[in-house]
Order: sequence, then structure tokens, then C-alpha cells
Amino acid sequence: MEKRTILTTSNRGILEDSFPYRLYQKAKRFGIWNPADIDFTQDVQDWQNLTDVQRSDILRLISQFQAGEEAVTLDLLPLIMAIAKEGRLEEEMFLTTFLFEEAKHTEFFRLVLNAIGERGDLSVYHTGTYKTIFYEILPTAMERLVTDQSPEAIAEASTVYNMFVEGVLAETGYYSFYQSLEADSIMPGLLEGIGNLKKDESRHISYGTFLLQRLISEHPHLFDLVAAKMQELTPLAVQLNQEGFDGRDVSEFGNLLEDTMNFTIKQLSVRMEILARAKDKKIEEIYRFSESEVEFI
Repeated sequence: MEKRTILTTSNRGILEDSFPYRLYQKAKRFGIWNPADIDFTQDVQDWQNLTDVQRSDILRLISQFQAGEEAVTLDLLPLIMAIAKEGRLEEEMFLTTFLFEEAKHTEFFRLVLNAIGERGDLSVYHTGTYKTIFYEILPTAMERLVTDQSPEAIAEASTVYNMFVEGVLAETGYYSFYQSLEADSIMPGLLEGIGNLKKDESRHISYGTFLLQRLISEHPHLFDLVAAKMQELTPLAVQLNQEGFDGRDVSEFGNLLEDTMNFTIKQLSVRMEILARAKDKKIEEIYRFSESEVEFI
């Protein structure tokens, strides 16, 4: 066992100006919302007024989010352990809020399902593409960190978790919820929770961007690894969108498949553009980043 070094009683103290510590402070201020406080009374009424196809479209989204939030809650711990093992205190401090928030997101979607009376098996909405991502690719990338804490393994895990699952798939899901429900002002409790999730996830994606930029700055060859992984994952995002529309060009809520596809591709492009900047940055600059330099939302 390596000799422990206590940072907070040394001359170093806490790196209060570092980006991950600032994210930690922001999480304390803005991340304390309680899913149990959301009122779903109107949602229950609105749910009864939807057509069967509309309910199926929303259930598909909720079911995939519910399972996705459960998965990311279960899968995050190896990354926290890898960061802790490196002694990166401020990053681990933020990651404690990260895991707490993923657990709340899991709770939130279950409360929505309970409120609208959907207590059956909704795994029918977990398509083959969805299972490939959440049952195979995500847990495999994260579990690798238990035995392999190399920069390559951490970069792959963050790419899959932060850049793809959170930064592309979840963002597209939020977009679909708003496109379906906001214009008609229906299911306000669901949308309130989605708004809270979106703010939480903005911090998660920001951390993932910071982490990958730090790794790329320290090990420039990792940019090509990250880019290749995103290119490998892109067809899965496209296919998941197509499955969500179930052969239609327009959903029952009037959403266009083309618009959703364009949104997804934009998310993919923006993430890679920001990560590319790390190739020209020194590590000291990355720790001093402002949130506007890594946030997308």
C-alpha cells in the first residue's frame, strides 16, 4: 500500500480555483432538488387524455431514461475509484455530487411512472440498439476501470459515459420530451423534473469535457482514440432515433425525425470541436477554464 498524503493540511490545501472544485461548489448551490417534491397531479390528468400511440411514445422515452439513469448510477463508481486512486481530491469531491444526482434521476423517473399508473414491465421499449449501448458498451467501458486505470481506459470510459450517453443520447431525449410536451403545456411535473435533470447533466458533461481535455493535454494521442470511439458510437445514436420514430417521419406529437437527427448530429459535432481545443492547451490552462469554455447547454 502506498503511503498516504493528506492534501488539505499541507501547503497545497484545496485548489479552490480549479475547475472541478468550482463545479463542486455549483452542485451544492443548484443540485439540491427533491424529486418527491414535484406535483404530478396535472400529469395524471394529461396522461389520460393522450392517445394510445402518444402514451406509447412517451413511455418509450421514460422507460429508456429510467433504465439509463439506473445504469449510469450503477456504472459510475469505477470512475470515482480511479480518480480517487490518483489522489485528485477536487475531482472526487465533485464526483460525489455526480453520483448523488444520478441516483435522484433514477428516483425521479420511477416516481413519474408510479404517478401515471405504469407499474408493468417496460423493457419492451429497450430495443436491440438500446441494449447494445446500456447493457454492453457502457458497463464494459466502466468496469474496465476496476483493473485498468490507464489514461486510455479512463478516456474511453468518459467518452462513452459523458460524451455519448449524457452528451448525445440524453440531450436528444430531453429535446424529444420538450418537442412533444412543451408546446401543448402538458405533463408539467415531468417537464419540471426534466429541467432539473438537464441542469444537473450540464455539470456532468462539463466535468467529462474537463476530464477528457486534461487527459488529451497530458497525452495528446488520446484525442484520436476519443474521436475514433465517437465515430464508432455515432451510428448507434442514429439508429436509436430511427427506432424511436418506429418507421415514421413524424411522431404523434408532430416531431420531425429529420429535426431530431439534426439535433443529435449537432451534439456530436460540438463535443468534438471543444475537445479538439485541448490539443493546444497547457494543463494549467485547463484547470483554470471557465464554465463557458466547456459547457454546451
